[in-house]
Amino acid sequence: MRSLIAIAACLALAPIAAHAQDPAPQAGTEIYRTDLMTRWGREVTPENAWRSYPRPQLERERWQNLNGLWDYAIAPKAAPQPERMDGRILVPFAVESKLSGVTRKVTPDDRVWYRRSFTVPADWQGEHVMLNFGAVDYEATVRVNGSVVGSHEGGFDAFGFDITPYLREGNNELVVEVTDPTSAGTQPRGKQILDPAGIWYTAVSGIWQTVWIEPVPELHIADVRATPDIDRGVIEVAVALSGWAGDTDAVRLTASAKGKTIASTIIRANRRATLAIPDAHLWSPDDPHLYDLKAELVTVRDPYAGEEERDRKAYDSRFTAHESQVYADAQVAGAPRDSVDAYFAMRKISVGPGKVEGQPAILLNNEPLFQSGVLDQGWWPDGLYTPPSEEAMASDIVFLKKAGFNMLRKHIKVEPARYYYDADRLGMLIWQDMPSGGGEDQYLAGTSKYQAVFPSETMAEQQKQLSEMVGELRAFPSIVMWVVNNEGWGQYDAGTLAQFVKGLDPSRLVNATSGWVDAAPEVSDVLDIHTYEDVPNTPRHQTRRAIVLGEYGGVGFPVEGHIWRPGEANWSYQVARDEDEYLVRFRRKMEGVIRQAQEAGLSAAVYTQTSDVEDEINGLLTYDRAGPKAPPEELAEIADPLWSSSTDD
Repeated sequence: MRSLIAIAACLALAPIAAHAQDPAPQAGTEIYRTDLMTRWGREVTPENAWRSYPRPQLERERWQNLNGLWDYAIAPKAAPQPERMDGRILVPFAVESKLSGVTRKVTPDDRVWYRRSFTVPADWQGEHVMLNFGAVDYEATVRVNGSVVGSHEGGFDAFGFDITPYLREGNNELVVEVTDPTSAGTQPRGKQILDPAGIWYTAVSGIWQTVWIEPVPELHIADVRATPDIDRGVIEVAVALSGWAGDTDAVRLTASAKGKTIASTIIRANRRATLAIPDAHLWSPDDPHLYDLKAELVTVRDPYAGEEERDRKAYDSRFTAHESQVYADAQVAGAPRDSVDAYFAMRKISVGPGKVEGQPAILLNNEPLFQSGVLDQGWWPDGLYTPPSEEAMASDIVFLKKAGFNMLRKHIKVEPARYYYDADRLGMLIWQDMPSGGGEDQYLAGTSKYQAVFPSETMAEQQKQLSEMVGELRAFPSIVMWVVNNEGWGQYDAGTLAQFVKGLDPSRLVNATSGWVDAAPEVSDVLDIHTYEDVPNTPRHQTRRAIVLGEYGGVGFPVEGHIWRPGEANWSYQVARDEDEYLVRFRRKMEGVIRQAQEAGLSAAVYTQTSDVEDEINGLLTYDRAGPKAPPEELAEIADPLWSSSTDD
C-alpha cells in the first residue's frame, strides 16, 4: 500500500529503546516470531512508561508512581519465593509482552514474582499510605517488608491496600506474587488463550497497569459517583468514604465549568446530593463537553452539640436529622482533610420512538442518533493488553473519529481508566463488554436452546467481577451500554445478570446477549445480531427493543511487512487483494447498514474491527498502527448518509 510503504521505511530506521535486561532464553518459553512494534513502543523507556495519574475520576494531587524496572522471576507454582531473581521487568507491561523486556510464556503451573524497593516521601509523615494497582492478571498476593498486606483475584479491576502499619523508615521492600490460569480456568479473561491462533490471542499475566502509592487520611474519599438527569437539569452525586463517619464529617461538592462555579453544597458523609445545572451544556460525540467536579472531606461544627441522648425527643430529632442528605448552613472548620478531582457530563441514553414508525431506536439526549461503531479488541503487538503509551492509546480513538465512527464496542476487555477519559474528552460512545469466562464446553452454539451451567462459587466470582467493572466504570459518561454476554461464551442466566446490571446502573442501556442466543428478550434493551455476510442481515422488527448489529464487516487485507506471523495462515471473514477491493467490500457492507437504518430502523452497527490483532487481519489499521488500509476520509464519506439529511425523509 502506498501510504504504508513510506511509514514502514521510517519505522525500520527507528531504534528500539533499551529498557530492561532480557533473561536468558528458556526452552519452550518463546512466544514471538515477529519483530512487529509500534512507533510508540520504540520510544518506551523506564523513565517515561505510563507517567500520568491513573485514576482520572478520583484524582489526588500527591502521589508516587512505582512504574519502572522491577526484579522478577518465574518459578513453579508450589515453590517458595526464589532467592535469586531471573532478571528485570518493565512495569506496567505484562510478562508475555515485548515491552516488559521478558517475553516469556506463563503457564497455570507457574508463579510470577515481582520485587522492588520504594521510599515514602518525608512530607507524608503522619498520614496513611495507600498502595494501588491499576490491574493485575490474575491472582495477586502483596507483601511489604515481608508481611502480607492483602490479596486480590481478578484481571481487570483496580485494587489497593492501606500499607501504613507495614512501613519503616528508609527503603521498603515490595513483593508481588501472581498466578494466572488463563484459558485453563473458568475466570473472566476475554480472548486470552495459552496457544493463540485465529481469533484467540496471546495470554497476559501479571501487572499490566500502573502501580502507585498516595497519602490519605485514615478516613478518606473512596468513591464519587455522578449521574446526570438532563430532563430535570440536575446531577445526582453520591460520595462514599473509606469507613464510618461521625456527625462532624461532611463532604463539600463543587461543580464548575471553565473555572466558574456552577453549584456547590455540603452533604453528610456517605450520602447523596442533587446539584442543579442550569442551561446544561449537553455532551455528545460532536460536542463532548465536560464539567469539573471537586469533592472535599471537611469537618463541620457538630450540629447536635448540647443534646441529651437520654431525652427521647432530642434522640428522635437527632435520628431524623441523620436521615437528611444536606447540612444546611454548615460551618466548615479548618482546611479539607481530603480532596479529589473528578468530572461529569450532562447526557442521557435511552430507547424511544425512532425515525421508522413502530421500531424503537436508541436515543442520545432524547434524540435518535445512529451509532456507527467498531469492534475494538484493545491489543497491541508490543504491549499486548497495555498500550505502549497514552498517546498510542488515544490515537485509535482519534483515527476512528476521523474515519466517521462515533462509537466503539470495547470487546471483552476492560481498559485502563485513562482510556475512558480519552473517550469522554474526544467524544466517543462506548459499549462496554464484560470479559467472558468459562471453559470450551461452556460456550454455546448459535442454535443452542440452553445456557451454560457453572458451580455456585464460579458464578459468585463472575458476578463479583461484573459488579466491580460496572462500579469502576460508571463514572465515565462515554459508556452508554453494558454488554453482559458475547456470542454465548460462558453465557449463563442472561436475564438474571442483565437485571442485576440494570439495578447497579439504571442510567445506561443493557445488552444482555450480543449475538447468537437471545436468552433475555424481556430484559435486554436491544436485539443484537452478528452478521458477517457480504451484505449484512437485518434484525427482526421489535416493538419494545432497539435493533442493532453487534458485529458485522470483517474484511481482511494483509499488508506485507505488518503481519504478526509472516508466512503463516492469517484469519479473516473475507480477504481483499488490494486497497481498491478493500474499499469496494467496505462500501458494500456500509451501504447495507445505511439501508437498514433508513428502512428498518436499525439503531447501531459495529464493524469488525479497529486493527489487525495477531493472526486476525480484518482491521481498519495494521496491528502495529503503522497506517490505515484505506484513507479515513474515504471511509467517513462512505458512511456519511447515516447522518446526512437524506435519513430524515
